[in-house]
Amino acid sequence: MVIKNVKIYTEDKEFIPGEIGVKDGKFADVAAVGTPDGDIDIIDGEGCYMIPGLVDIHFHGCVGDDFCDANEEAIANMAKYEASIGVTSICPATMTLSEEELHDIMKTAGAYRGTEGAKLVGINMEGPFISEKKKGAQAAKYIRKCDAELFRTLQEESGNLIRLVDIAPENEGALEFIREVKDEVVISIAHTVADYDAAFRALKEGASHVTHLYNAMPPLNHREPGVIGAARDDEKCHVELICDGVHIHPAVVRATFAMFGADRVILISDSMRATGLTDGQYTLGGQDVFVKGPKATLADGTIAGSATDLMGCMRVAVQKMGIPLEDAVGCATMNPAKEIGIYDRCGSITPGKDADFVLLDKELNVKAVYVNGKRQ
Repeated sequence: MVIKNVKIYTEDKEFIPGEIGVKDGKFADVAAVGTPDGDIDIIDGEGCYMIPGLVDIHFHGCVGDDFCDANEEAIANMAKYEASIGVTSICPATMTLSEEELHDIMKTAGAYRGTEGAKLVGINMEGPFISEKKKGAQAAKYIRKCDAELFRTLQEESGNLIRLVDIAPENEGALEFIREVKDEVVISIAHTVADYDAAFRALKEGASHVTHLYNAMPPLNHREPGVIGAARDDEKCHVELICDGVHIHPAVVRATFAMFGADRVILISDSMRATGLTDGQYTLGGQDVFVKGPKATLADGTIAGSATDLMGCMRVAVQKMGIPLEDAVGCATMNPAKEIGIYDRCGSITPGKDADFVLLDKELNVKAVYVNGKRQ
């Protein structure tokens, strides 16, 4: 297969007019695709943007299903939906649940062998090692201290799929946990009341990521910069942003890109099971969630995840928040792939990598999605 007449997103985070081949499910130089009789499929991109398939490293569910349902069919359904909107690699998140439920979730993910739709490339372990004071939509009764033994058991049950684990660094035992497992998983600061000093210590010990920046943490203050200030000061730290138009004001999104630089920002959806469905009442982590438009809340008004998928968030970032398309695409493809250690096989349009890509028109509408070179 050869895809022609497209603007290809490169590893330099720019678009260039050109063409590229696909052979045996991998990107390839056009010259390597041809056969002696020249019988190859030609795809006319009609001037579309050609971008890598998006990589969502933090979402909970969509189209009525949730990763925490611990059901292989649910994972398969989510994978198909995500691929349909241009997300080709998924790293869904757990919640703060009972230990028994966490074991079931990990075992289910470890057994999953789905081949349709988006690829299950990891797990984001959001909870239970968080702060009750900033629990958000997490269940307080299941919050517990950091436990390396429990983490390793869950990791083994998942088949080593856990790519990120979230902690509140101010909690007892958090720094010891970081020191013990930092070489095994990306450690993210999340659902926390940590001040600048506590967050900075955690980053120096080996944490390197912040979960949904601004949400479920103290605000940035000129005298108390908190987690946000500490993350800004550690050049190795990457931060997640939910650009659904609900979680963060557009001016703050622009300020974040200015403070951190596009290479350190990762767009996520944090979507819950209502994504892709109509307004109504749903659940997240066992709690009722009420969805109206892009906003999902608990009964008390607490924001409970997002009802927008990652492609929708990327579109909002560009069209309503003023983020350059080149930056937004990198933050939804290359950056998350690098963060969870899968950039060797996806996240860019590079010969030898999986042929996961999306064709977008000039309004950023999805025209076609391919996974391993197969149209979805």
